[in-house]
Order: sequence, then structure tokens, then C-alpha cells
Amino acid sequence: MSTLPFHLMLLPGILIVFVYSYLPMFGVVIAFQKFDISKGLAAFVESPWVGFDNYRRLFLAGEAVRVIRNTFVIAGLKILAGFPVPIIVALMLNEVNRTVFKRGVQTIVYLPHFISWVIFASVIRQIFSYEGFVNLQLFPIFNLEPINFLASNDHFVPLLIFTDIWKGFGYGTIVYLAAITSIDPTLYEAAVVDGAGRMRQTWHVTLPGMRPIIVLTMVLTLQNVLNAGFDQIFNLYNSQVYSTADIIDTWVYRSTFMSATPQYSLGMAVGLFKSVVSMFFIITSYTLARKVANYQIF
Repeated sequence: MSTLPFHLMLLPGILIVFVYSYLPMFGVVIAFQKFDISKGLAAFVESPWVGFDNYRRLFLAGEAVRVIRNTFVIAGLKILAGFPVPIIVALMLNEVNRTVFKRGVQTIVYLPHFISWVIFASVIRQIFSYEGFVNLQLFPIFNLEPINFLASNDHFVPLLIFTDIWKGFGYGTIVYLAAITSIDPTLYEAAVVDGAGRMRQTWHVTLPGMRPIIVLTMVLTLQNVLNAGFDQIFNLYNSQVYSTADIIDTWVYRSTFMSATPQYSLGMAVGLFKSVVSMFFIITSYTLARKVANYQIF
């Protein structure tokens, strides 16, 4: 049988990847230029070459150390706190026998994944603002003082972590539930014959069966170590929490688009820097996954 039809099916996807992923890589040259967009397409050739000056500006700027630290802290906390949540929820839902209840919970926790951060941030503001539901309705019940979550450096980052988990754990739960359904039922039958209870079945059958997808998710998650969530932070933060919530992306956005002279070269330099760091973490995580868990993509 000819494989030509299958190759033709792949062609649209290959073209999309080439146009949106590979073709823009020629623009990386901007990171090493003093790019002048007023020159149009000729700017790629006529803009003066400055070498690594943009990177010196990035790492020597007064705010650079702070925003890089904030980025690692927020991204790291999101990974550490958010990674086990969908696994735990999936294991809990797997123990539910009532299909209607189980499907209902899946739908409810999955819905926030489809809501954009623009809308979801509005919901969060209604709940956690100084005059929101938590301060006016919930805290008085427990005689607690109001907290300005959105303007407090002590509470804003925990709020970011909590709302990021709230929005994203439903998608991971569905993925892990799908992995659980692919486990051979005879393994559970053998465990029951050996006298294993539900906890031992989960530990010795369910979790090992989920291990490949858990490792894959871990590998894919570590590539986002410098993506602390621009959409979320940009729609929630304000100048009062810059010291703890301002990350690389938001800082570059203000430097590039909210200054009198847009600094496109700086933005490209940061993008290239993040890509290199992400590639390093992907290679490292995959190497560890292969050695520790004997996991291989192909």
C-alpha cells in the first residue's frame, strides 16, 4: 500500500509548523541589533549590529535581577504546587463508582480551562478584591480582618499559585483519568487475589500504570520554568505588587510597548534567552526521565 496519502495528510501540519515555528526564527537576528522598525522590512538588514549589548542591558539593568528571581520563584511554585494536584484528583475520582457524579465533577473542574485569563481574572477580582466576596461575605463569618489580596506583596503570589491551579488542574485530571482507564483490569484482579486493598492497588497498580504519562507531563512542564504566566499576571497585577509579581514577560512588555521608544531588540533578546533556558531544562528532564524511569519518547 502506498504511503503517499499519509504523507499528504501530514503536509498541512508541517506547513503550519514551518510558517509559525521555523520561519520566524530568522527574526532572531533582532536580538543582536538596534532594531529600527520605522525602516520596515529593510530594518533587518539596515539596523546596526550591536552584538550582545541587549543581553548586557537585560542582565545589568537595575530591575533585571528582581524580575528574573520573581520569574523563577513563581514558575517554580506553580510547578511544585500544581503538578501533584491533578494526579491526586484523578486518583480520587477513580474511586467514585457513581458515573453521573463522576462525569459531573469532571465537567465542573474542566470548565475553567476553556475560559481566557481576561475573563477569569475578572472573576478572581470579584472574589478576592478588597470589596469582594471573600472579604465582605466569608471573612466576617470567621471574624477575620479584610485582606487586600491584589495589592499585598505577601498575599499576591499565593493567590497566583492558587488561581493557576484552579484554572489548570481540570485538564490534567482528564489526562490522568484517561491513563488510568488504559491500565489492564487483570492487574487489579491479580492484586485482589493477593489480598491487596484499595490503597495497595493504587500504590502498586494504578500509579505504576500512570507513570509514563506522569513522566511525560513532567518533561513538558519543565520547559515552562521561565513562563510564569504572562496572561494571568498581566490581567491581575498592579504597580503595588511589582516587587514580587513582576516577571520577565511583563517587564519586557512595559519596556517594549509602553515606553516612548519601543525596545523590540530587548524583547527578542529575552525571548531567545528563555528559549535557550527552556531547551536546557527539557534536555535535562528527558535525560533524568530516561535514566530514572526508563522513559523514552521513541
